Amino acid sequence: MLKALVTSILIVGLTFAVTQSALAKHHEAGEATADQPLSLEALAVAFGWDLQGAQITAEKIDDGLYVLFGVGGNIGVSIGEDGVLIVDDQFPQVMEKIEAAIDSIGGNGIDYAINTHWHFDHAEGNNTLGPQGTTIVAHSNARADMAKGGLVNLVIAKYRQQAYPKAALPVLTFDDRMQIHFNDNQIDLMHFSPAHTDGDAAVWFRQQNAVHLGDVFNNSGYPFVDVDSGGGIDGMIHFCQQVLDAVGPDAIIIPGHGPVTDTAALARYIYMLTTVRSRVADMIDQGMTLQQVVDAKPTANFDEVYGPETASLGFVNRVYTSLALQ
Repeated sequence: MLKALVTSILIVGLTFAVTQSALAKHHEAGEATADQPLSLEALAVAFGWDLQGAQITAEKIDDGLYVLFGVGGNIGVSIGEDGVLIVDDQFPQVMEKIEAAIDSIGGNGIDYAINTHWHFDHAEGNNTLGPQGTTIVAHSNARADMAKGGLVNLVIAKYRQQAYPKAALPVLTFDDRMQIHFNDNQIDLMHFSPAHTDGDAAVWFRQQNAVHLGDVFNNSGYPFVDVDSGGGIDGMIHFCQQVLDAVGPDAIIIPGHGPVTDTAALARYIYMLTTVRSRVADMIDQGMTLQQVVDAKPTANFDEVYGPETASLGFVNRVYTSLALQ
């Protein structure tokens, strides 16, 4: 986990690297236009995302397994005799670069794309891949959310994700667990509970003992708990713990955003989530308002690693809201 978070933040969940100054300016603008959803173009400008100029880089995790980094969620890539399977697909604007990066590491085209959830920075590339014939896979709730679209409440701003056309929707879905046998690998898709959203999937590559958690685990700051999409802090804790228990202590952990890491980092993240959840719950029991809880800074001793919390997408706000709805 990087102390560089203090100067460069990846906004969690729907998140990319932005400077604190850019985030602060957007926060001010967001408060003035909180009820006016931003377009993708406006969101890109506000957060300093360069969809056209973004570069795609590749990191080899093990034989046949890579991670691509770009302008959206981290992309897992399985390459082998059966073809290419990816986890998450970023944006249409960078799809040619994604495909070129896959070519450079020995792939040719994309046969399968698994979406870890419905948010646009992980699934918008479906709009290019689906019509090209890629088989798209996701949790059943994620497909339903993609099909209807909806307002993504980022706390400091809102974004209206448009409904995806039929060709961009997952054609294979699951509820709790699914297995794909591909490239001499057993790939487990696991859903334990609502967490970041109500349709999250963890993707476990058994051969390499590597698991992609999407935005249930963010390795660049505090997570975004999308309460409006059915996510919740208790479910996020439960989901992470279930994954940790399943994969064992030697697994490779691929986060939705941030560098590839290990199970020790995931365990520390679970501890942070659990501690902050307990503190906020105690404050709610004391009758404190949302603003009073935010002002009490329940994340203070974690900010050096995950913070500052003020540069997140309302982490404490979403924890409070999640618990208040119980």
